[in-house]
Amino acid sequence: MAEDPTTGPDPEPTGADPDPTERESVAESEAEPTGDVETDADDGGDGDGASIPADVRRYERFKKMDGAQYERVNEFLRDRTYVTAREWAIARLCADFRTETGVEMTKIGENLPELVPFMTDTYTPQAVNQARSSFEDKVTKAGATFLYGAMSGFFTAEELDDLMYEVTEVAKFLLEVEGVDLAVEDELDTEERISEVMREVRQSSAELRASEVECPNCGHVHEPRE
Repeated sequence: MAEDPTTGPDPEPTGADPDPTERESVAESEAEPTGDVETDADDGGDGDGASIPADVRRYERFKKMDGAQYERVNEFLRDRTYVTAREWAIARLCADFRTETGVEMTKIGENLPELVPFMTDTYTPQAVNQARSSFEDKVTKAGATFLYGAMSGFFTAEELDDLMYEVTEVAKFLLEVEGVDLAVEDELDTEERISEVMREVRQSSAELRASEVECPNCGHVHEPRE
Protein backbone atom coordinates (compact mmCIF):
# COMPACT_ATOMS: atom_id res chain seq x y z
CA MET A 1 0.00 0.00 0.00
CA ALA A 2 1.17 3.51 -0.64
CA GLU A 3 2.79 5.57 2.09
CA ASP A 4 0.27 7.21 4.40
CA PRO A 5 0.28 10.99 3.84
CA THR A 6 -0.98 11.75 7.35
CA THR A 7 2.48 11.61 8.87
CA GLY A 8 5.75 13.26 8.09
CA PRO A 9 7.83 16.35 8.78
CA ASP A 10 6.74 18.40 5.77
CA PRO A 11 5.87 21.99 6.76
CA GLU A 12 2.24 23.04 6.64
CA PRO A 13 1.44 25.81 4.14
CA THR A 14 0.51 29.23 5.40
CA GLY A 15 -0.54 32.50 3.88
CA ALA A 16 -2.30 33.19 0.60
CA ASP A 17 -0.57 30.50 -1.49
CA PRO A 18 -0.25 27.22 0.44
CA ASP A 19 1.22 25.27 -2.46
CA PRO A 20 3.82 27.07 -4.61
CA THR A 21 4.02 24.05 -6.92
CA GLU A 22 0.49 24.80 -8.08
CA ARG A 23 1.30 28.31 -9.40
CA GLU A 24 1.74 26.91 -12.89
CA SER A 25 -1.83 25.57 -12.80
CA VAL A 26 -3.53 28.89 -12.13
CA ALA A 27 -4.49 29.04 -15.80
CA GLU A 28 -6.49 25.87 -15.22
CA SER A 29 -8.70 27.78 -12.73
CA GLU A 30 -7.34 26.11 -9.59
CA ALA A 31 -8.61 27.80 -6.48
CA GLU A 32 -6.35 30.14 -4.55
CA PRO A 33 -7.07 30.72 -0.86
CA THR A 34 -7.71 34.25 0.30
CA GLY A 35 -7.48 35.91 3.67
CA ASP A 36 -10.14 38.52 3.14
CA VAL A 37 -13.32 36.45 3.26
CA GLU A 38 -16.26 38.41 4.62
CA THR A 39 -17.69 36.98 7.84
CA ASP A 40 -20.89 37.65 9.75
CA ALA A 41 -20.65 40.37 12.35
CA ASP A 42 -22.14 38.01 14.93
CA ASP A 43 -19.13 35.74 14.72
CA GLY A 44 -17.09 38.10 16.84
CA GLY A 45 -13.82 36.80 15.41
CA ASP A 46 -12.92 35.14 18.70
CA GLY A 47 -12.57 31.70 17.12
CA ASP A 48 -14.71 29.95 19.72
CA GLY A 49 -17.09 27.12 18.85
CA ALA A 50 -20.18 29.29 19.27
CA SER A 51 -19.57 30.93 15.88
CA ILE A 52 -19.21 27.61 14.03
CA PRO A 53 -22.40 26.25 12.39
CA ALA A 54 -23.75 23.08 13.95
CA ASP A 55 -23.37 20.97 10.80
CA VAL A 56 -19.75 22.09 10.53
CA ARG A 57 -19.04 21.02 14.11
CA ARG A 58 -20.65 17.64 13.41
CA TYR A 59 -18.72 17.06 10.18
CA GLU A 60 -16.73 13.85 10.52
CA ARG A 61 -14.87 13.62 7.21
CA PHE A 62 -11.08 13.86 7.20
CA LYS A 63 -10.85 13.20 10.95
CA LYS A 64 -8.18 10.61 10.17
CA MET A 65 -6.13 13.48 8.76
CA ASP A 66 -5.76 15.27 12.10
CA GLY A 67 -2.17 16.45 12.35
CA ALA A 68 -1.47 16.01 8.63
CA GLN A 69 0.43 18.73 6.78
CA TYR A 70 -0.89 20.11 3.50
CA GLU A 71 2.38 19.54 1.67
CA ARG A 72 2.41 15.88 2.70
CA VAL A 73 -1.16 15.28 1.52
CA ASN A 74 -0.57 17.20 -1.69
CA GLU A 75 2.58 15.25 -2.50
CA PHE A 76 0.73 11.96 -1.98
CA LEU A 77 -2.05 13.01 -4.36
CA ARG A 78 0.31 14.48 -6.94
CA ASP A 79 2.17 11.16 -7.13
CA ARG A 80 -0.99 9.11 -7.69
CA THR A 81 -3.69 11.34 -9.15
CA TYR A 82 -4.14 14.51 -11.20
CA VAL A 83 -5.86 16.46 -8.41
CA THR A 84 -4.37 18.57 -5.65
CA ALA A 85 -5.14 18.35 -1.96
CA ARG A 86 -7.28 21.49 -2.10
CA GLU A 87 -9.29 20.19 -5.08
CA TRP A 88 -9.85 16.82 -3.40
CA ALA A 89 -11.01 18.34 -0.11
CA ILE A 90 -13.25 20.97 -1.66
CA ALA A 91 -14.86 18.54 -4.12
CA ARG A 92 -15.76 16.31 -1.17
CA LEU A 93 -17.16 19.26 0.77
CA CYS A 94 -19.20 20.45 -2.21
CA ALA A 95 -20.80 17.00 -2.44
CA ASP A 96 -21.53 16.86 1.28
CA PHE A 97 -22.85 20.42 1.60
CA ARG A 98 -25.13 20.29 -1.42
CA THR A 99 -28.68 21.45 -0.82
CA GLU A 100 -31.81 21.54 -2.98
CA THR A 101 -30.83 24.99 -4.20
CA GLY A 102 -27.13 24.32 -4.75
CA VAL A 103 -23.83 24.05 -2.90
CA GLU A 104 -23.21 26.11 0.23
CA MET A 105 -20.07 27.75 -1.12
CA THR A 106 -19.91 30.49 1.50
CA LYS A 107 -20.21 28.06 4.42
CA ILE A 108 -17.51 25.82 2.97
CA GLY A 109 -15.11 28.69 2.32
CA GLU A 110 -15.54 30.43 5.67
CA ASN A 111 -15.20 27.20 7.67
CA LEU A 112 -12.60 25.40 5.57
CA PRO A 113 -9.97 25.11 8.34
CA GLU A 114 -12.62 23.67 10.68
CA LEU A 115 -13.80 21.15 8.09
CA VAL A 116 -10.44 19.92 6.79
CA PRO A 117 -7.49 19.56 9.21
CA PHE A 118 -4.78 20.19 6.61
CA MET A 119 -6.36 23.39 5.24
CA THR A 120 -5.28 26.49 7.17
CA ASP A 121 -6.91 29.37 5.30
CA THR A 122 -10.40 30.45 4.35
CA TYR A 123 -11.68 30.66 0.76
CA THR A 124 -14.09 32.98 -0.97
CA PRO A 125 -17.17 31.34 -2.55
CA GLN A 126 -15.59 32.03 -5.94
CA ALA A 127 -12.41 30.21 -4.96
CA VAL A 128 -14.44 27.23 -3.72
CA ASN A 129 -16.27 27.09 -7.04
CA GLN A 130 -13.00 27.33 -8.99
CA ALA A 131 -11.47 24.43 -7.06
CA ARG A 132 -14.57 22.30 -7.62
CA SER A 133 -14.58 23.14 -11.33
CA SER A 134 -10.89 22.29 -11.62
CA PHE A 135 -11.52 18.94 -9.93
CA GLU A 136 -14.33 18.12 -12.35
CA ASP A 137 -12.23 19.11 -15.37
CA LYS A 138 -9.34 16.91 -14.28
CA VAL A 139 -11.59 13.93 -13.58
CA THR A 140 -13.09 14.29 -17.05
CA LYS A 141 -9.69 14.43 -18.74
CA ALA A 142 -8.33 11.56 -16.65
CA GLY A 143 -11.42 9.52 -17.48
CA ALA A 144 -11.00 10.14 -21.21
CA THR A 145 -7.32 9.20 -21.01
CA PHE A 146 -8.04 6.00 -19.11
CA LEU A 147 -10.94 4.97 -21.31
CA TYR A 148 -8.91 5.54 -24.46
CA GLY A 149 -6.13 3.40 -23.02
CA ALA A 150 -8.62 0.66 -22.20
CA MET A 151 -10.29 0.82 -25.62
CA SER A 152 -7.16 1.22 -27.71
CA GLY A 153 -5.90 -2.34 -27.39
CA PHE A 154 -2.61 -1.19 -25.83
CA PHE A 155 -3.24 -3.47 -22.84
CA THR A 156 -3.91 -7.17 -22.68
CA ALA A 157 -6.84 -8.35 -20.55
CA GLU A 158 -4.40 -9.31 -17.77
CA GLU A 159 -2.61 -5.96 -17.91
CA LEU A 160 -5.92 -4.15 -17.77
CA ASP A 161 -6.91 -6.18 -14.71
CA ASP A 162 -3.63 -5.24 -13.00
CA LEU A 163 -4.16 -1.59 -13.87
CA MET A 164 -7.69 -1.63 -12.51
CA TYR A 165 -6.48 -3.22 -9.27
CA GLU A 166 -3.84 -0.53 -8.79
CA VAL A 167 -6.13 2.44 -9.38
CA THR A 168 -8.91 0.88 -7.31
CA GLU A 169 -6.55 0.52 -4.35
CA VAL A 170 -5.69 4.23 -4.48
CA ALA A 171 -9.35 5.20 -4.75
CA LYS A 172 -10.30 2.96 -1.81
CA PHE A 173 -7.53 4.44 0.30
CA LEU A 174 -8.80 7.98 -0.33
CA LEU A 175 -12.32 6.90 0.61
CA GLU A 176 -11.05 5.32 3.82
CA VAL A 177 -9.15 8.50 4.69
CA GLU A 178 -12.40 10.42 4.23
CA GLY A 179 -13.96 8.16 6.85
CA VAL A 180 -15.86 5.73 4.63
CA ASP A 181 -16.13 2.24 6.13
CA LEU A 182 -15.48 -0.31 3.39
CA ALA A 183 -16.58 -3.83 4.25
CA VAL A 184 -14.54 -6.62 2.68
CA GLU A 185 -17.62 -8.04 0.96
CA ASP A 186 -18.48 -4.66 -0.53
CA GLU A 187 -14.90 -4.20 -1.74
CA LEU A 188 -14.86 -7.57 -3.49
CA ASP A 189 -18.27 -6.97 -5.04
CA THR A 190 -17.22 -3.55 -6.31
CA GLU A 191 -13.97 -4.88 -7.76
CA GLU A 192 -15.81 -7.70 -9.55
CA ARG A 193 -18.38 -5.32 -11.03
CA ILE A 194 -15.64 -2.96 -12.22
CA SER A 195 -13.70 -5.84 -13.79
CA GLU A 196 -16.84 -7.05 -15.55
CA VAL A 197 -17.51 -3.61 -16.97
CA MET A 198 -13.92 -3.27 -18.17
CA ARG A 199 -14.08 -6.67 -19.87
CA GLU A 200 -17.18 -5.50 -21.72
CA VAL A 201 -15.44 -2.25 -22.66
CA ARG A 202 -12.45 -4.15 -24.02
CA GLN A 203 -14.64 -6.52 -26.03
CA SER A 204 -16.78 -3.73 -27.46
CA SER A 205 -13.74 -1.64 -28.35
CA ALA A 206 -12.17 -4.64 -30.12
CA GLU A 207 -15.31 -4.94 -32.23
CA LEU A 208 -15.23 -1.21 -32.90
CA ARG A 209 -11.61 -1.32 -34.05
CA ALA A 210 -12.46 -4.22 -36.37
CA SER A 211 -15.20 -2.29 -38.17
CA GLU A 212 -14.56 -0.18 -41.24
CA VAL A 213 -12.89 3.15 -40.55
CA GLU A 214 -12.95 6.28 -42.72
CA CYS A 215 -9.74 8.27 -42.90
CA PRO A 216 -10.42 11.84 -41.65
CA ASN A 217 -7.83 13.23 -44.13
CA CYS A 218 -8.59 11.60 -47.47
CA GLY A 219 -11.96 9.95 -46.88
CA HIS A 220 -10.65 6.49 -47.82
CA VAL A 221 -12.55 3.71 -46.06
CA HIS A 222 -10.21 1.20 -44.49
CA GLU A 223 -11.55 -2.29 -43.95
CA PRO A 224 -9.43 -4.14 -41.38
CA ARG A 225 -8.43 -7.69 -42.15
CA GLU A 226 -10.21 -10.51 -40.35
